[in-house]
Amino acid sequence: MGPDAYDYVLPPEQIAQTPAARRGDARLLVQRDAGPPVHARARELPRFLDPRALVVVNDSRVVPARLRVLHGARELELLVCDPRPGLGPGQTFRAWVRGAKRLRPGDIVSCGDQIARYLEPDVIDPRARVFVVEAGEWMGALQRRGEVPLPPYIRRPEGPTADDASRYQTIYAAQPGSVAAPTAGLHWEPEVLAQLDVVRVTLHVGPGTFLPLEAEDVREHKVGAERIEVDAAAAGRIAAAKAEGRPVVAIGTTATRALEAVARAGGGTVVPFSGSTDLVIAPGFEFRVVDAIVTNFHLPRSSLLMLVCCLGGRERVLAAYAEAVAAGYRFYSYGDCMLLTRMDGAR
Repeated sequence: MGPDAYDYVLPPEQIAQTPAARRGDARLLVQRDAGPPVHARARELPRFLDPRALVVVNDSRVVPARLRVLHGARELELLVCDPRPGLGPGQTFRAWVRGAKRLRPGDIVSCGDQIARYLEPDVIDPRARVFVVEAGEWMGALQRRGEVPLPPYIRRPEGPTADDASRYQTIYAAQPGSVAAPTAGLHWEPEVLAQLDVVRVTLHVGPGTFLPLEAEDVREHKVGAERIEVDAAAAGRIAAAKAEGRPVVAIGTTATRALEAVARAGGGTVVPFSGSTDLVIAPGFEFRVVDAIVTNFHLPRSSLLMLVCCLGGRERVLAAYAEAVAAGYRFYSYGDCMLLTRMDGAR
């Protein structure tokens, strides 16, 4: 199956440029079982969930990971793919580089007192370059001087705003490390979360989430490695919910990938985990944990849309997308969302 299988037409004016006035104001398209879709608001989510549901959120925090550095007398722009605390001398990091053709192995880039040396292209992600820190602590430099790495379809000619710094972040974001928000989590207010049985996991989102499907066989698509943390308490609650027959609802594709990657590593069960995954959920994937997903509306020909189709059925999901387009929903990171139950045997 090729990328064309995950294509659809979206009027450009439906690409959301700003978030809803209040988080819960975002629209929610509810697609459960085989019935017709229901139109609601995000803050109404609890009434559409099984009261026994365990809701899994991704608590990764977006880092202002876009940073301008000096390369000799020239300026380059880095998008640091794996920002993390402790990024000091001897540590390596990966970055997408605007102006990468000018780099040669051994070249130095700097930002104030922070110095790094370019090593080589990344072996997994051809767009990334690998650097080793020579001096300074680069996470601090990102926090002080970096920009919020908004996706390219959100137009900010003058750069991200103070509102972006707060709204391109979930209210429960705690663990710094993402370069893109887990956007399905942007809609939830404290009053809504208080009505749900919530457990946190962490998947630090890398820039590979923006990459279109390009491989002729979509099962060959690569997104690069992303770090996952699931502590013992969270793993125990998720495993217990599955054992008790309670539905597990993932808030977003990142929570979904975290759960399914950990279950694969754990022989089918969610276990404590600290490591990385490059899992791409493609046709034929067998879901072991997630029973339903709340997710934003994703780009055509993207791995995120492919994941949602694998869980909910391609024809069913694309029909829901057509419904959302016709109803004037707002799409992508700052847009609206949908609740979708798993369709067993979906392709």
